[in-house]
This record gives sequence, structure tokens and C-alpha cells, in this order.
Amino acid sequence: MSIALKQVFNKDKTFRPKRKFEPGTQRFELHKRAQASLNPGVDLKAAVQLPSGEDQNDWVAVHVVDFFNRINLIYGTVCEFCTERTCPVMSGGPKYEYRWQDDVKYKKPTALPAPQYMNLLMDWIEVQINNEVIFPTSVGVPFPKNFLQICRKILCRLFRVFVHVYIHHFDRIILMGAEAHINTCYKHFYYFVTELNLIDRKELEPLEIWT
Repeated sequence: MSIALKQVFNKDKTFRPKRKFEPGTQRFELHKRAQASLNPGVDLKAAVQLPSGEDQNDWVAVHVVDFFNRINLIYGTVCEFCTERTCPVMSGGPKYEYRWQDDVKYKKPTALPAPQYMNLLMDWIEVQINNEVIFPTSVGVPFPKNFLQICRKILCRLFRVFVHVYIHHFDRIILMGAEAHINTCYKHFYYFVTELNLIDRKELEPLEIWT
């Protein structure tokens, strides 16, 4: 692994603490399988398919947490260059602008600088995945009925981080020599959400050229 790629996984660069799975649990085994999908030579389209006999909610849960961890790391490598001056709006080029709404403090879609949007987004996702009612960690505890709906919203918002990084900060990724790794992470994400129909195709349009 190059020094640049080691920087991508430098724990000091992590934008948020990583969420982990308990060893010995079924979700830990699924997590390992999901992690293995980033190994060189793996067919990503096949790797994202729901394994025979496994529960779809478990499969989605481990991927949502993994993607949250990975995208944290990716944004952590460029966040020092993503400032209110360089990125006064959370966007993906001139055509796409993302506004924040959480129905608590921001009850209506609100335009924010990219770093503020990112902080609110990661805080919001962290609350969701650490909520035992939404992401239960105990064996036998069922997922809520609206689990996939919540995950669709999380993944849709995580996709916006990819959009912003690719369109506004990819020059930094190239300087680090990490573009191949980031591309693999994105393709894994893309194949997963399209395989399980977790993000509307229209939402994916900003990065069509990367797929």
C-alpha cells in the first residue's frame, strides 16, 4: 500500500469515530465479507449481492455502517481544504446544490457551507446508527419496520459526500495518489445501492461519468 493510501486510512484523519461490530456475531461475519469486497480483483457487482440465506436488513445494516466509516475516512483526507471560503455552498458543481433539513433545528431545506453541512450530516448519521432501536446490536432484536426507509435516506445523503469530494476536491485525492482506492470505494457503494434499489437513479446522476 502506498503512503498516500495509508494516509487515507490514517486514524487521525477520520472525520468521525468508526462504528464497529462485535466479533463472533453474525453481523461481524457479514461485515468481514463486505470488507473483503474491496480486495483487488474482486467482482464488485457480484460481491454486493445478498448472500443466500442471509437477512436483507442485516446485509444493509453492515454496509450502511461500513460506508459511513469509509466515507468518513475519505472526507477526512480533504476536510482541511473544504472550508467556508472554498466551499460556501454544499454542492456538486453549478448544477447540483444540497440543502440541509433535519426537522429539528432545520425544519426547511437550508443552504449551508459544505463543511457545516458535512458536520451536521455526520452527526445525524451517527445518531441513527448508534440508536439501538434503529440498528439493534443484540441477537434476536428485530429491525424497525421503517429500517430500509431510514437507510435509503442515510445512503442518499452519504452519496452527496462522494459528489462533493469528486467534483470539488478530487485534485487533492489525485495529489495523494489515492484516486484508484476512492474509485473502488465509490463503485462498491454504487453497485450496492443500485443492486438493492436503495437510491433513486435520478439522485445518482451527478456522478454518472464515474460509473
